[in-house]
Amino acid sequence: GYLNRPELTAERFIQNPFVDDLQARLYRTGDLARYRPDGTIEFLGRADFQVKIRGFRIELGEIEALLNENTAVREAVVVAREDTPGDKRLVAYLIPQTGAKISVGDLRDSLREHLPEFMVPAHFVTMDKFPLTPNKKTDRKALPAPDMVQAMPETAYVPPSSDLEETIATIWKELLGIAQVGMNDNFFDLGGHSLLTVQAHRRLRDVIEQDISVTDMFRFPTIRSLADFLNQQGNGQAEARVQQSEDRAATRRAALAQRQQMRQRRGR
Repeated sequence: GYLNRPELTAERFIQNPFVDDLQARLYRTGDLARYRPDGTIEFLGRADFQVKIRGFRIELGEIEALLNENTAVREAVVVAREDTPGDKRLVAYLIPQTGAKISVGDLRDSLREHLPEFMVPAHFVTMDKFPLTPNKKTDRKALPAPDMVQAMPETAYVPPSSDLEETIATIWKELLGIAQVGMNDNFFDLGGHSLLTVQAHRRLRDVIEQDISVTDMFRFPTIRSLADFLNQQGNGQAEARVQQSEDRAATRRAALAQRQQMRQRRGR
């Protein structure tokens, strides 16, 4: 046990439930593992790397183990970041094998075959090396925010061209906290989740004043597909409603500026 630390000794050295000897003890290492079908034991990670996101308890080591199985990945680390208050997301940091090219799409598809959607990282970041602690272990707290390093592009950037597409892109950028969204980028691959989908739905509906369900947001997760759906559903009126909304907003801004100028003149 631990010298002069009876509480820690009792916490870490537990009775062995697999033998009849009541004095036999097991040591809680904090490691997580599972038996494979062939009888071998697979190490999954540390128990202290468990996180809770949107009500779901997630074992980061399980995600890391699957990522490390990819032949293009030399080392993977997954952390839960809360760079925006109230919005915690999973971020995967990857060191590729020498000369290998990592495909985000392949990684996502592979993870989705084994894990629920809430365990698939929102962002994937490649790095040449990971920061280390004085003990030469990966310093998870020193890993940079996704927007501070080169993110891994998944699709070629195609800029929005219409007012409706620009409106959708603006809403997504503000909710996701990113600087750029292309026509073919998937809302959920950019870090979107069910709560953000509800917020995006509410904001978009207020602008276009058109009947659209939250389910539609899931069915059409790219700007291109969503804009096409809205135009088809509204017989081409979605664009006109966006322009009308922008005109009303411009009128309100002009009226506010005029009132401010009048108050300033009175105060002279």
